[in-house]
Amino acid sequence: MPFMKGAAPVRRTLKYLNAGRIVLKDKIKIFSVNYNTFGDHHKGARDFVFWCLPQVQYKNPDVQVLTFRNMTPSPFIRVFLDDGKDLVVDIDGKENEEILDHLCSTLCKTASVLQAEAIAKQVKVNPANFGYGCKQSCICRIPGQVPCSGLVTLPKHMRGKYVFFDRDDGVPS
Repeated sequence: MPFMKGAAPVRRTLKYLNAGRIVLKDKIKIFSVNYNTFGDHHKGARDFVFWCLPQVQYKNPDVQVLTFRNMTPSPFIRVFLDDGKDLVVDIDGKENEEILDHLCSTLCKTASVLQAEAIAKQVKVNPANFGYGCKQSCICRIPGQVPCSGLVTLPKHMRGKYVFFDRDDGVPS
């Protein structure tokens, strides 16, 4: 499997990506991380980018995620909102878990909002669904589909007992 190569390939598994805690609020449009690849006070930011940024990207597909390396003396996260304002979070000297906890408490959706969104997503009616409790009780009621064999007999060329046998009465010859 080619995706299991490289540094820490577990970061590319669906189980790991789904385990992310950072689900950003809807008003956040751009999430940028500024850090250096050297220096002890940048270690937490480097670890955050290495371990948590793939989860942030996976959990927030509508948010543009940027990283700026070796362009700043101190690490920080800048978040741009949909109304044009921006928010700067200082992560200088913080560990990976501290950064994660701080972002979860300030920029993420609450557990009650996530739960309400999950319920609303489940309740959403898909017109392609059919069966008990759906808009259509049977697929035969959808225009363009083959009618139920209990209501209308299928043509003989669509029935296996006539296609695979030589005689018209369905008895093998």
